[in-house]
Amino acid sequence: MPDVNGSLSVSSPVRGTALSLETVPDPVFSQGMVGPGVAVHPEPGQEGGQEGTQDAVAPIDGTLAKLHPHAFVVMAHDRRRGVLVHLGIDTVKLKGEGFLLLAEEGAEVSAGTPIVRWSPGSVAARGLPTVVPVVALDAAPGALHSFADGHVASGGPLFTWE
Repeated sequence: MPDVNGSLSVSSPVRGTALSLETVPDPVFSQGMVGPGVAVHPEPGQEGGQEGTQDAVAPIDGTLAKLHPHAFVVMAHDRRRGVLVHLGIDTVKLKGEGFLLLAEEGAEVSAGTPIVRWSPGSVAARGLPTVVPVVALDAAPGALHSFADGHVASGGPLFTWE
């Protein structure tokens, strides 16, 4: 949510361990080609009565600009900043299998709104990385601050975008 100085607080979409984006096994993310951010290595969990599932939640208040089973983008209300959440690496290959959409593209969402239910364990069982890149799309170098490091709760602070 933007504060009076125009900074945007970005929350973790999943529960897990926050690490450098450089830990992502995909150069598009690890080299910051789409923008800077943080990698969250998810913990298996239990939500919605289904063992091993997690609900990936909106990291900011805004509009759900793009929604795929494996990834989504929320545009801030200022329409200048968008945050990409990508659930695992190469998960587009799963063609939606193992992902349940909980929202609709174009919806207005608040930080913490459930967007996609998924199972990191199921993704891992298929030999795919479960890491969740959270990217400030097209952010200027040095625009992100106050990075989380270590355990983060779903909806907990991840970074600040100035």
